[in-house]
Amino acid sequence: MNSSPSRHDPAVDEQAAYWAARLDGGDVLESSERTALDAWLAQSPAHRAALSDYCQFSADLEEQLPALVETGAVQMPAAPRPARRWFSLPVFSGLALAAAAAVAVVVYVQRPAGSAIENITSIAQRSTHTLSDGTRVELNAHTRIVFENKGNERLVRLLNGGEALFAVAKDRSRPFIVETQPNGRVRVTGTTFNVRNDPASTTTSLEVTVVEGSVLVNPTDADKPYSLGAGDQLSAGPGGVVKVQPLAASALAEALAWREGNVVFNDVPLRDAAARFARYHGRQIVVDPAVATRGVGGVHALDDLNAFLDALEVMLPVKATRDDLNGAVSIAPRAGS
Repeated sequence: MNSSPSRHDPAVDEQAAYWAARLDGGDVLESSERTALDAWLAQSPAHRAALSDYCQFSADLEEQLPALVETGAVQMPAAPRPARRWFSLPVFSGLALAAAAAVAVVVYVQRPAGSAIENITSIAQRSTHTLSDGTRVELNAHTRIVFENKGNERLVRLLNGGEALFAVAKDRSRPFIVETQPNGRVRVTGTTFNVRNDPASTTTSLEVTVVEGSVLVNPTDADKPYSLGAGDQLSAGPGGVVKVQPLAASALAEALAWREGNVVFNDVPLRDAAARFARYHGRQIVVDPAVATRGVGGVHALDDLNAFLDALEVMLPVKATRDDLNGAVSIAPRAGS
């Protein structure tokens, strides 16, 4: 765990700490807030870096909270709420927060010790966590997992879509299972694999990519389970359509490009490519059916929605229109095309 976010300009730190607390709090931003955040991020690359630092710091701090409570660094409230408990963590020298002294970091503890543990990433945020069994998991933006470390198995529920890379701690007596509601499940005892769950996709609702080891995948609506080895990728679509293929090293790197903040499209339908960015940024992106199946290619930076939209207008006969009031985007055929 990093002991503190990287140091930035004090004014930038204060704003970054504020937005990190708003995003990590779990509440949906109002359209005016979304616009204000987008405008602040667009002012300077340093703003996005600062926000990323504070979001990651908050996630790291959440994992270390039990130890902080034990040492007295964080005080438990006298009368915690039954469903949610919030703690205000003042700035103190041991954590060396770079924000102004008046700024506090708000930490949300999801559940009491001994029960299921939940990890969530906000929009445009990626994070890394170590689960209680030693498994390391990297979460893409807008991803929610719930982990239960049971006596006879280890269960992760990947909820409401999202993407995660698991480096599973080996334990042959307790299989590690990932449930991708509602698209199926993945079962292993120790391996490294990536899972992308997209219930709204019209082409690929579940994608499992194995980096090392082996996994057993049971897609929903499929007529059989599939065994995958290192370098294999399974894609499952609506109606039980399943494709399994070995990946070259370059294709494997492309599948994991999100870990570096990129996405690689190879003739992906425009509606699905737009949906990837819509999920990552928490935006509404509406694609006109007349251009929805147009193929999109290339490497794109997930953090830069505007660059992606500009690239679409170069690649395809489309026009991307941004609504400054609510942040929504519409993509339609270019006039005269």
